[in-house]
Amino acid sequence: MTQPSPFLAEVKEAVTPRATLLVAGVLALSLLFITSYVGALHDPKPRDVPVGVVAPPAVAGQTVDRLAGLPGSPLDPRALPDAGTARAQILNRDLYGALVIDPAGTRDTLLVASGGGRVLALALETLFTDLERPQDRTLRTVDVVPADPQDANGLTPFYLTVGWCVGGYLCASIMAISSGSRRPTPRRTLIRLFAMAVVAVVAGLGGTLIVGPILGALPGSIPALWGLGTLTVFAVGAATLAFQSLFGLAGIGLAILIMVILGNPSAGGALPPPLLPPFWKDIGPALPPGAGTWAARSIAYFRGNDSTGSLLVLSAWAVGGVAVALLTATVRGRDRGKGGGRDQDRTETAAVP
Repeated sequence: MTQPSPFLAEVKEAVTPRATLLVAGVLALSLLFITSYVGALHDPKPRDVPVGVVAPPAVAGQTVDRLAGLPGSPLDPRALPDAGTARAQILNRDLYGALVIDPAGTRDTLLVASGGGRVLALALETLFTDLERPQDRTLRTVDVVPADPQDANGLTPFYLTVGWCVGGYLCASIMAISSGSRRPTPRRTLIRLFAMAVVAVVAGLGGTLIVGPILGALPGSIPALWGLGTLTVFAVGAATLAFQSLFGLAGIGLAILIMVILGNPSAGGALPPPLLPPFWKDIGPALPPGAGTWAARSIAYFRGNDSTGSLLVLSAWAVGGVAVALLTATVRGRDRGKGGGRDQDRTETAAVP
């Protein structure tokens, strides 16, 4: 029988089947990263943006019909009784803007909220300016919820949330990988979750102090942002530990897929939700980066309005992560006990991080 050449033998030792699978997984993640980010951000167009129309009843009805019939359905208009109602609904995050028509003149007013995303506010201003020009009317833009001057393009809430999410899955991954090939037991899982909670408290406070008092890049309640940061970091960390308990090293890749590849471009940071394509617009609110970004903006600029749903999403990820991690460790602990003890467990799980 012919012996393999020394070079081929060296290749087999250097590139094991497990390493090949891991490299293939990383390659797939890199291609999905490109697909997700470019697919979400390459062609921003407003789609069904909720806006209000303030005008006398007859004019309001005609204007709503005209805006609703625009090609591509960029706006989702509704008539409002007065400018005060429009401002209140923008502050409540029910609307992104409102057109206040002056029936006695030719200069109308567009109300926007750059605190909810400067890119979208500019897109609305451009769109309504183009619509007003053929009718020989002019437009005055009023920013009723302005972004902080130090919050360039209104992106600080997004970057803050991304930082918290990165801290969550990296810390959880490090704790999982550092244990080597041992399966997570219920006690070990509880210790990891407790450590994750401590990390979350520190990271939440640290991020809040950096963007607030230290850099002055984001207004808002320090306790509220601290609480949001703590919940975000723990939710992502607990979910990552759960994925790792279920799928081993592949679970860390799954966490990156959900939090980074799908979560970041759909979070509404660079492009607010109405500017995202349907798939990313739909999944964003259900993932931690999107929920955290929405809640951070609500706390910073909208007095915390409309943040309950996002906080519930983050809580669901946290509770679900804890439950799955503990349940998986408990079930596998029972299986290990039935399988013949520690020696057999070490043999069977040598490839599991």
